[in-house]
Amino acid sequence: MSQLFQPFKISHLTLKNRIVIAPMCQYSAQDGLATDWHLIHLGNLALSGAGLLMIEAAAVEPIGRITHSDLGLWSDETESALGKVLKSIRQYSSMPISIQLAHAGRKASSEVPWKGGQLLSIENDGWQTVAPSAIPFNESDRAPTALSIDALNRIKAYFVASAKRAVNIGIDAIEIHAAHGYLLHEFLSPLSNQRQDQYGGSLENRMCFPLEVFAAVKESIPQDFPLGIRISASDWVEGGWDIDQSIAFTKALEPLDCHFIHVSSGGLSPKQVIPNEPNYQVGFAESIRQNTKIPVIAVGLITDASQAEKILQEGKADLIALARGMLYDPRWPWHAAAELNGSVDAPPQYWRSQPRGLSNLFNK
Repeated sequence: MSQLFQPFKISHLTLKNRIVIAPMCQYSAQDGLATDWHLIHLGNLALSGAGLLMIEAAAVEPIGRITHSDLGLWSDETESALGKVLKSIRQYSSMPISIQLAHAGRKASSEVPWKGGQLLSIENDGWQTVAPSAIPFNESDRAPTALSIDALNRIKAYFVASAKRAVNIGIDAIEIHAAHGYLLHEFLSPLSNQRQDQYGGSLENRMCFPLEVFAAVKESIPQDFPLGIRISASDWVEGGWDIDQSIAFTKALEPLDCHFIHVSSGGLSPKQVIPNEPNYQVGFAESIRQNTKIPVIAVGLITDASQAEKILQEGKADLIALARGMLYDPRWPWHAAAELNGSVDAPPQYWRSQPRGLSNLFNK
């Protein structure tokens, strides 16, 4: 029996299968507001038959955006705009929907990727970025401002406020973004965090602020509300964040009742050397899963059904996330179910597309 198409529980939330649509920035918001693009994009993915859809990184404050076009969840207006998108989607899909809450830190104030993605100058509509230490991502970049203790407390409050807004609009789960070189990852890595106070230096100190953010969000939302985190398990740079530190961080999350850990990698340094091969991050997910009871999501160049199934069968992860693969093939779960003799939810308007010989492909 296919593991990929077995249900899975995250706290009280039951997923109908183990396929997760990973958060993917669309750079299509207007002043943080969700637009018709989000309705089309997310609505399409919500009809895919996956077990869980994660909305892209939503900035918890304006200067926490990667670009001017990032989605936000920091005001009544941004909350209302995203709420309208969700309301429309849920007329036609019962798929659970999660959101990723994020702050870009020193990687903020950038151009959108298809225009180069470079740091915007202050004179060219950019803004001053912030980080644990005044160390730029690229040596030639403008240095970020090192965050004061008061500023850290404000950012923590922004994460809490955004989490409450997510609950208000009916989001089913929240993922805290501590990966890909953004603010919380910047605190974790010794390459970007060279503070001399209680938030820098030792591993315990570097973990402190991300753990405080997680705990503050946890305390602010309903009990047992599904709350997890995404990490980069390695910086892929000598002397940086690595799998052993990631395991230690995971163990520190356990008493905080973390419901899942989404294991990615990289993004902190331009010096990273990442192998471009299938399953290149799965070993990290496996190592973490061997050392924790927190459910683990594997992601990264997982492209076909048999590959995903094997990862689950071998006990390397509990859930499988796809990002670019879902953009390329938004019906990936349908095709995987056909290959693995599984079944998926599909809207009745699409039932007649079921190929001959696959009469049980769609749940009716």
